[in-house]
Amino acid sequence: MEREEILKNALAGDINSFQTLFAEFQNQLKTYLYRLFADRNEVDDLTHDTFIRAFDKISTFNQDSSLKTWVFKIATNLAYDHLRKLKRWPADAQDQGAILAVGTEEIKQSFRVVHQTSNAGAYEMKEHIDFCFTCISKTLPIENQVALILKDIYDFQIKEICLILEKTEGVVKHLLNFSRDTMTSIFDNRCALVNKNGVCDQCSQLNGIFNPKQDQQEQRMKLELVKESSKFNRAELFTLRTKLVKAIDPLHSSGADLQDIILRCTRTAIGEVGDFFDRIPGDTE
Repeated sequence: MEREEILKNALAGDINSFQTLFAEFQNQLKTYLYRLFADRNEVDDLTHDTFIRAFDKISTFNQDSSLKTWVFKIATNLAYDHLRKLKRWPADAQDQGAILAVGTEEIKQSFRVVHQTSNAGAYEMKEHIDFCFTCISKTLPIENQVALILKDIYDFQIKEICLILEKTEGVVKHLLNFSRDTMTSIFDNRCALVNKNGVCDQCSQLNGIFNPKQDQQEQRMKLELVKESSKFNRAELFTLRTKLVKAIDPLHSSGADLQDIILRCTRTAIGEVGDFFDRIPGDTE
């Protein structure tokens, strides 16, 4: 069946046709929501809610944009309803998480268990840079975070982001410039992967839990970000980071389970989660 016919059937209310189209970008939608929330539970619930809301409103889709952009707008609006109830993350959220992990034997042991038993429990620094990107983006106001992730990680066009955020092109460009400047400054002050001081404290501490100390330099030098860092300025280094982040699926990577539990620890440390051991990643209800 041609895609145009599938869309026509979906617009007429055929849920199977809509599911076929939704599936084309469902995983990307999930990873987008995960980067916004840093919480798998929210991802599944919001993806389901987005599907239901979009299907219910499919008759209002006037095709001024792609179906993907229209659905991402619905998902973003739903995400706003949840995110505006939460505080933005402090710049030292990762430090607080590392302190909690290193200082709490039970949490440290849970890291080891995931690392040793999960098929997605590998500790790789490239994935930890993705983790850092997520944490630092959560220090931004919601609109800035959304604009940055949509443009720099998911390659949405400015005009598409204008539709999703219901903002003018000038406003969206301002949001992007502010976000990139803020992210670059925080990375400069927190991440030492690309300067003479070596890896950041958290990378060192976590790598020390999972890998022999002597592996740290070897891990660093595998990264294109490190290899190329001496050639670029601050803005170009940020672009290198986004290139690395774009190549990682945070829900299905070789270290997805481990990075998720590290995020859980970070959220606990800053008070967003009351109890680290309440439905830790990998648990089932």
